[in-house]
Amino acid sequence: MARRGFTVLFTVLGIAVFISIAGFALLYVLFGREPAVPSRSTLVLNVGGDLSETEPADVVGYLRGGKRPTVRGVIDNLRKAKVDTRVRAVLLKPTGFTSPFWSKVQEIREAVTDFRKSGKPIYAYLEYGGDREYYLATAADKVFLMPSSPLDLVGVATYQLFLRGTLDKIGATPDLHHIGTYKTAVNTFTQKGYTPAHREMDESLNRDLYGQIVRGIADGRKKHEEEIRALIDDGPFMPEDALRAGLVDDIAYEDQVDEKLRGGDRVTRMDGDEYARVSLTSLGLNKGPRIGVIYAAGAIASGKSGFDPVNGAVAGSDTLIEYIRRARRDNSLRAIVVRIDSPGGSAAASDAIWRELMLTRQEKTDRPLIASMSDLAASGGYYIALPAQVIVAEPSTLTGSIGIFGGKIVTGGVYEKLGARIESTSVGKHAEINSPARPYSPDELKKLQEQLQAFYDQFVEKAADSRHTTPEKIDALAQGRVWTGRQAKQNRLVDELGGLDAAVAIAKQRAKIPAENEVELVVYPPRKSFYEIVSDELTGSRESRAVSAWLSANLSNGELDILRAVRGPLGLFRRGEPLALMPFTFLR
Repeated sequence: MARRGFTVLFTVLGIAVFISIAGFALLYVLFGREPAVPSRSTLVLNVGGDLSETEPADVVGYLRGGKRPTVRGVIDNLRKAKVDTRVRAVLLKPTGFTSPFWSKVQEIREAVTDFRKSGKPIYAYLEYGGDREYYLATAADKVFLMPSSPLDLVGVATYQLFLRGTLDKIGATPDLHHIGTYKTAVNTFTQKGYTPAHREMDESLNRDLYGQIVRGIADGRKKHEEEIRALIDDGPFMPEDALRAGLVDDIAYEDQVDEKLRGGDRVTRMDGDEYARVSLTSLGLNKGPRIGVIYAAGAIASGKSGFDPVNGAVAGSDTLIEYIRRARRDNSLRAIVVRIDSPGGSAAASDAIWRELMLTRQEKTDRPLIASMSDLAASGGYYIALPAQVIVAEPSTLTGSIGIFGGKIVTGGVYEKLGARIESTSVGKHAEINSPARPYSPDELKKLQEQLQAFYDQFVEKAADSRHTTPEKIDALAQGRVWTGRQAKQNRLVDELGGLDAAVAIAKQRAKIPAENEVELVVYPPRKSFYEIVSDELTGSRESRAVSAWLSANLSNGELDILRAVRGPLGLFRRGEPLALMPFTFLR
């Protein structure tokens, strides 16, 4: 009887597995092939959300070419449409950017400007005219605003959340210490408001970013910068007022914009997600000499790369080092570009990655190593850019933050308020240096500060060597201060301004590849095969992404920002670990 039961059970399980595999195979047949692109198509690009650097590693994302838009996916769609004779025009729909940063929007804006060189029309349609949405839209030939949507153009504001008062109320004590006057990552927990240095830095970042936005809009709308500044001070605008001010070209619904793009001709709409499945090589792109692109996206931590439900992607040192070694061993690669989108993280993990990149540069002296910075390449993120011969950043990239902090949040008081008590036994003078029940003793604090100072000095020396200057000059620019990419270039912390394409162009030049030649980008992490993704779905753990999806579905962006601040980045790292991490921005 038992044997018959096991037979039935395994038969049912076998049938279930077979049906699942057959279903995935059918989906692949239906959606995995490249789509047919009708002639005289209008490519519709929805650009928004929290633009990521790499594609989602799930079945649906694979079959749909990456449902969640990536920076490179949007740019590649524009590159393809530029040379694809079947695509007649592009309708750009910037909608609902959730990231508080600007660099990725800036990079896509540059791709829109490049597409216009094809002579094909590109119109922007705004269902909501937010600041980032409008800034991107102004790169298009014409900007259309939905009749019921205001143009929410009001300037730049930064909000910082300070939790010291909350920690005091619950009996927690932040015993956190830093090197660098502007290393303000700890201020979220140690202060009740801005310090003078913190306020000065935020105001400087806002002024520079505001100037970049004004210049971009002025160029796109063919107006003087002074006029745009005055208009921003009058915002937000009702649709009719935006039209009268010349900030938009027309007020219309999407179907009316379609009619204008058609110009009386019969045109078929092509969705961007569908067009993403058209390969670059089918249009003569991404061919030729090979250049490696290694993505370092997320907070830098020791171990494997992964995903934190609150803070998002985690760039693991073990994973990145493996990719760097693979690229180093691949003699077909003519150059390597490290693409960084990271606020930093573990000092030790950052140093391990730095070392592996230095080995790559030293062993392959004839192979260029270039760094490309995305939204963030700060603190540990800047540290791992230092081995590159050329560092490229967008004007709005947040970078620098050459500094370090460490310590702990003492929670003994919280337990006492709840009627609990922590007692310990230990052997060794400093065995309890990371005790959660009490602050550092004077001797323990001295040990911590020695460790922090040693890493800061090492950071400054390596930056000075990379930037061909003196430690004294780097120290004057460092002190944990964050700069925009434009400011960083003025201070010679980066070499050139631009996105990944600019970094690739520099890599080509240094590798003696003609500028007009196409190159094949070999991406790390490589895109998983359909079989690998199915195997992961059937056998892998997806709890972190499931929790993240639940949080995104049930909490607003503001609530998620607060949760990140309250939880803090410290939960990603080992207790007492020194951190090279940029300050936390609640909202920008």
